[in-house]
Amino acid sequence: MFGRKKKAAAATTDKNAAPKKQSQLAVVKDAFKLVKKESPSGIVISVLAFFLVFAVGIAIGISIGHPIYLGFISFPFAFLVAFFLFTRFANTAAFASIEGQLGAGASVLMSIRRGFVTTPAVNVSRNQDMVHRVSAKAGIILVGEGSPSVRTLLQEERKKMERFLSGVPVTEVIVGNNKDQVSLKKLQRHMKKLPKKLNTAQLREVRARLKSVGGLNIPMPKGPMPTNIKMPRR
Repeated sequence: MFGRKKKAAAATTDKNAAPKKQSQLAVVKDAFKLVKKESPSGIVISVLAFFLVFAVGIAIGISIGHPIYLGFISFPFAFLVAFFLFTRFANTAAFASIEGQLGAGASVLMSIRRGFVTTPAVNVSRNQDMVHRVSAKAGIILVGEGSPSVRTLLQEERKKMERFLSGVPVTEVIVGNNKDQVSLKKLQRHMKKLPKKLNTAQLREVRARLKSVGGLNIPMPKGPMPTNIKMPRR
């Protein structure tokens, strides 16, 4: 009996335990697989950049009579250059892997960690056009993705927000590669550059009122997703 109780307690503890965070090594491994799939030349360029920088350091060391000393200095510098290039290729590959998928915009928005809370698919049409709602110090940001008819959904959601949160600034953003649209790759940067119009107390009140509104559940694109242009910072 006691053995059964212990096993049941252990099982309950395991279920309630928070999921383990992915290690940095696993993140790099996933990024490597993604770059290999989407942009194989990125790996070659990164490796060549490492050997080029390291070779230049050795050459300078030979010219001044200290090849070993310059070799020790150039090795970590060459690694940083190669890793920087690799993260840029991984960033581009991550966007390319989800572009055009249902909910790609929401996936990018939800990867912004600080200062932004995203509720995906608060308004969806039969054509799979959708609007995502973001609360931040810029106010309420409505992000639409899909066909040109998504503007109708944005207007509907804007009217809803203006009734529900009177006086709170509402900004509209459309994800796309056409004029007056924001590309998926530049979406995070665009969101962070929006002017701040709410203080912390006002934003807290807005988010408390938005909890009663909710949203819809839709499938999000899977895979590594960078939070900004420099992946190591994520």
